[in-house]
Amino acid sequence: MFKIGYRTAKTALGTTLAIMLAQFLELDHYTSAGIITILCIQVTKKKSLKSSWARFLACLIAMIFSFVFFEGIAYHPLVIGVLLLFFIPTTVVAKATEGIVTSTVVIFHLFSEEQITLEIIGNELSIVVIGIGMALIMNLYMPSVEKKLKNLQIEIEENLAVIFQEIERYLTEKDQKWDGKEITKTAKLIDEAKTTAFRDVENHFLRHENSYYHYFKMREKQFEIIERVIPIVTSIHIAMEQSKMIADFLHELSLNIHPGNTANKFLNQLQEMKRSFEEMDLPKTREEFEARAALLHFIREMEQYLVIKSQFKGMEPNQRLHGIKAT
Repeated sequence: MFKIGYRTAKTALGTTLAIMLAQFLELDHYTSAGIITILCIQVTKKKSLKSSWARFLACLIAMIFSFVFFEGIAYHPLVIGVLLLFFIPTTVVAKATEGIVTSTVVIFHLFSEEQITLEIIGNELSIVVIGIGMALIMNLYMPSVEKKLKNLQIEIEENLAVIFQEIERYLTEKDQKWDGKEITKTAKLIDEAKTTAFRDVENHFLRHENSYYHYFKMREKQFEIIERVIPIVTSIHIAMEQSKMIADFLHELSLNIHPGNTANKFLNQLQEMKRSFEEMDLPKTREEFEARAALLHFIREMEQYLVIKSQFKGMEPNQRLHGIKAT
């Protein structure tokens, strides 16, 4: 489906305005202002600012090199090649490699003029400033991703709840009909959520971290544990009393997957469950022994799952979707 995104719209508008302004000021090569605007509009404010500075610095270096090589040697195509041999490594050292393409446009402008005067330098600087300035103005607006982050949070939590419910169903009923689609979907959602949260940080100059990003990183670590425990659970093929106890625990856990933090409550429940297991009769068959060992391994993994959540500082009040705290 054909769709015009906000970045495309900003690029089109910014390019048009940059060219119109440069043309209004009667600058030579005024269309180059539009090219610079296109190159400087990035996905985040910080990237746009970094890109703009790199291009401006590279253009200044290009003007200096052009004066030295063209005025010092000759206005000849071979000189352009020699110039670039020195210019490109210099931009790399100056950490302005993003500006190589933009600055070569300036170099070609100066070469075509066959002279470098203050008026021509002023013209090129004006084009660069207009192009970069218009890009920065266009990038002042970045759509809020708050709603998207909240929706991703909800989807991830719902999927985790379903996964626990399916594990619970297997432990109690040995139901093997689950296709596991929530596993794949959750992995993709977490990746998307982390990328979106990081982009949100990049769109705020005074913000160096994002509660959502830390939240999704925490969920990612928990999800890795969930992926490990599923094979452990599916290795149990007999019905046991301990399986029912763990299933009940998972049932309550699945109902309490939210941004808040009461992991300690569930950690205490796990400790009590372990003590109960120790007081039960020893397994009588090898199959029972292997099943008990698998369940104990499962409990240890779930302890780590809850420890990860207990170390999470929590989210700001206005970022919580639910009024209660949970795991």
